[in-house]
Amino acid sequence: MAQKIMVGDKEVKIPELKIGKITLILILIVVWVALTSFYTVGPDEEGVVRRFGELVRTEGSGLHFKFPYPIERVDRPKVTEVKEISVGTVAAEAKMLTGDENIVLVEVRIQYKIKDAAAYLFNVQDVPEVIKDATESALRQVVGSHPIDAPLTEKKAEIMDEIRLELQEMLDNYNCGIDVRQVQLQDVNPPREVDHAFKDVQSAKEEKEQLINEALGYKNDLIPKARGEGQQMIRGAEAYKAERISKAEGDADKFRSVLNEYKKAKDITEKRLYLETMEKILPGIEKYIIDDESGSLLNILPLDKMKSSLGGR
Repeated sequence: MAQKIMVGDKEVKIPELKIGKITLILILIVVWVALTSFYTVGPDEEGVVRRFGELVRTEGSGLHFKFPYPIERVDRPKVTEVKEISVGTVAAEAKMLTGDENIVLVEVRIQYKIKDAAAYLFNVQDVPEVIKDATESALRQVVGSHPIDAPLTEKKAEIMDEIRLELQEMLDNYNCGIDVRQVQLQDVNPPREVDHAFKDVQSAKEEKEQLINEALGYKNDLIPKARGEGQQMIRGAEAYKAERISKAEGDADKFRSVLNEYKKAKDITEKRLYLETMEKILPGIEKYIIDDESGSLLNILPLDKMKSSLGGR
């Protein structure tokens, strides 16, 4: 019998389809297979296929076929998504004992992603809780191996690297398919009871750094000046050296020329040198030359002065 339905204000008759039960079952099976056998894996996902609950394969992005549900089923975790988890947001987690037996409050944030989808899904239960527990363990181990100044000041980056390596090693031992991308120390503070003392220490360290920077600035200013003065002295010494060498070479040339003249006329040259020397050592004095052959002293009498003296009387 045809069925009647109302479409707006009109009555429409729908003819009755006579389909056998077997045909209907076959149609339902075909639809069920079509709907549950084909699946798509996104570009940021990895398909993990299970057959009756047992892992059989993994698939990359794209369209894939599997046996219909419930024979096979697929999980598609996002393997490129970077997830985050924080440790130390509550006081019980935040309190850490340092290597010098001080208490410090530490909050850390972990960024991670899936590197093995099958291991992530089947090897451990409640992966975020496992990461949180492993992070707390790694954090206590690393902080406990350093004095309290390290996480508070200059070694903060070094400690973050140590925590990341220690945490990655733990998670690899658990084989949970996690890749730790980054560890960030969000907040590192001493307990409130001793906070003022740590602030005084920090101020002293900042003052120390300031003095060191001032000293380095003075050093950087003084060393170039000293080097410049040193170069100037070296250039002066080199100029003096060149002058002395030039003068010595000139004196040597002069001596060689005198020597050559002396070899040509030894007596004359000897007398000339003697007379020049006497002129130098007895300046401003009237001198007379005596002829050795005559032996007469009249030549050296001051006759001119005597005449002028007699004429004046």
